[in-house]
Amino acid sequence: MSRVLLTGASGFIGRHCLALLRSRGHEVHAVSRRPPSGSDFQGAIWHAADLLQPAVPAELVRRANPDFVLHLAWYAVPGKYWDALENQDWLRASLELVAACAARASTRLVAAGSCAEYGLTAGECTEESTPPSPSSHYTRAKHALSVRILQSVRESALDAAWARVFFLYGPHEDPVRPFPFVIRALLRGEPAPCSEGTQVLDYLHVEDVASALVTVLHSGFRGPVNVGSGVSHTLRQVFQTIGNQIGRAELLQFGARPGPTPPHRLWANTRRLNEKLGWSPRYDLSSGLKQTIDWWRAQEGFADSNSPPNAR
Repeated sequence: MSRVLLTGASGFIGRHCLALLRSRGHEVHAVSRRPPSGSDFQGAIWHAADLLQPAVPAELVRRANPDFVLHLAWYAVPGKYWDALENQDWLRASLELVAACAARASTRLVAAGSCAEYGLTAGECTEESTPPSPSSHYTRAKHALSVRILQSVRESALDAAWARVFFLYGPHEDPVRPFPFVIRALLRGEPAPCSEGTQVLDYLHVEDVASALVTVLHSGFRGPVNVGSGVSHTLRQVFQTIGNQIGRAELLQFGARPGPTPPHRLWANTRRLNEKLGWSPRYDLSSGLKQTIDWWRAQEGFADSNSPPNAR
């Protein structure tokens, strides 16, 4: 039985990766400061540890003795992570984790990066030809980690891949994020103030993100790989789809909030993921949003209907 060390196991992506890894028969060693409760997190060996403490990442690698390391943990508080000083702490801890993996010839590492390393107006992004253009503490720290990992890969000192994750959504997303905010407002029959929605972005359901990451982990592929849908949509199109599926599109208030200037334009070229690694998503945008809306409807206690309780 292969052993996987999974950091960020209780997070938005990590909880879905945990389920997939368990289903594939791995012995999963999951890391959290406080091991979570609930059926979603059962079946793993939990390590209560703070990765930001010096020597802890290396000690976890020594104790878990993993064949694979999937590194997802990072500071990700919505609205704060872009310019948080904590990014430097996570860079230091991640570099220690990379060094511990490099010291073990039998351990494969996949670490999660960000599409924003390319810059937020890069358009279509291809791993081999779109230059990084990090512009925040978060993206500069992620890019610095990618440079170290990819350099070690080129020097054959590390078996690793760097997964640049594009925009994601789905069950268990933080309620303050745009998709949950709009979904919950419409389910309650409340107005949903939005920007004009001119951003053109690449959205992938979180279960598909987890599936892609686990595929990369098992593939043996080395180097950078985009994890996205490969399809671009305006944010207005996404919110309109949500409104239509819930049956309350008239509650969308486009232009009520400011949007980025210039509008963000960022989507993945996914030929490497689709053709070289043989991966394809389970959900398209419409089916993924429906699944997400149904999940939030269950959380909010609404009936499975197109009309929220206070709109009937």
